[in-house]
Amino acid sequence: MPINEELKQAIRERAKYICKYCHSPERLSANRFTVDHVIPKSLGGSDTFDNLALACRRCNERRYNFVAGIDPETQEIVPIFNPRKQVWAEHFVWQAQGIVIKGTTPIGRATCLRLDLNDTRYPENDSIRETRRFWIQTGLHPPPDDPCQD
Repeated sequence: MPINEELKQAIRERAKYICKYCHSPERLSANRFTVDHVIPKSLGGSDTFDNLALACRRCNERRYNFVAGIDPETQEIVPIFNPRKQVWAEHFVWQAQGIVIKGTTPIGRATCLRLDLNDTRYPENDSIRETRRFWIQTGLHPPPDDPCQD
């Protein structure tokens, strides 16, 4: 059953219109953000408010139905970031004045890799980093609550 518009709006408001994975602002996107099932329906997740998070299309498509990834430091399989149960700032920081998201924990590192939060899989396509540079120049990024470490 599709998620109704009232529930989608409640999810947007709870997220303050920010992608819960990459922290991109919805207002700067050409498309409305999607509602992501934190535990995918294909793995038994539900359409309940507590299992839904706001995600930009880029993060939603790259997350697909994955709930785990590989920590590039330890090579261990770990859960990816769960925006409904974890705090973003405990797993990620902004680097390069807000252009790069750095995972600071195994979960953060695995999520950065799984969702390719910095377009590192295809270095010739650094569109998200270029977009963040532009947002920074206009004073719209990073979100005010996010820690920035350089």
